[in-house]
Amino acid sequence: MAALPAQAHEFWISPDTYRVPSGGTLRAEFRVGQDFKGAGYVFVPGRSERFELVTPEGTSEVTPRVGDRPALNLPSPAEGLNVVVHETADLVVNYKDMDAFRRFLEHKDWAGLETVHAERGLPMETFSESYRRYAKSLMAAGDGAGTDRAMGLEIEIVAVKNPYTDDLSEGMVVDVIYDGAARADAQVEIFDKPPEGDVVVSHVRTDATGRAVFPVQAGHEYLVDSVVIRATDSDDAAAGPVWHSLWASLTFEVPQ
Repeated sequence: MAALPAQAHEFWISPDTYRVPSGGTLRAEFRVGQDFKGAGYVFVPGRSERFELVTPEGTSEVTPRVGDRPALNLPSPAEGLNVVVHETADLVVNYKDMDAFRRFLEHKDWAGLETVHAERGLPMETFSESYRRYAKSLMAAGDGAGTDRAMGLEIEIVAVKNPYTDDLSEGMVVDVIYDGAARADAQVEIFDKPPEGDVVVSHVRTDATGRAVFPVQAGHEYLVDSVVIRATDSDDAAAGPVWHSLWASLTFEVPQ
């Protein structure tokens, strides 16, 4: 995973197929890109802090070899809902001027931080931001029965409904959790990929309980994203990053 500009690229777990037979092989790549389109990346241990598969029978560590692609390639250990969890290490992006950073803030609904940037006395050019990704993916083995839950990530999106077994006629329901608490009034970005045609991007906001609801369609694949941007402990741009962003993503498919 190269240190690509955080303001322009999402990171997500991309299964070859979201549903496999009981005992079937779970295969998924790490992808980085825009509009739910992006290149797959090999597994690099130094860029990975946590990689797990959570099943109805428990949690197991995923241990690929260096350079493995796809990063996830193993038989499903249990029938039901399998939740793939991955946390990256910190990466850094350098900004030459405020324009790119401003676009990032506006895109992720943090435009007010431009004022904070000035109040902190930070430079308008030549500064850096560190960022970390927290990705999850819902995969079904056999009947796909089971529930997602909070996995203790610093920021994460939790599926309240199981897209493989629950009624989604009134929409998919997710919770956004940050630092162990519900993230209220937060932007959630939704990438809707149909079997054919262009990806549609929309936004909703979480309610006071950190919950968001959005319509979904059978046969479509979804990437759901939410981002927190916060100040680091340093106001010295020459010493290192002055901002840190945390990215949560969740991928799943709605069966036909």
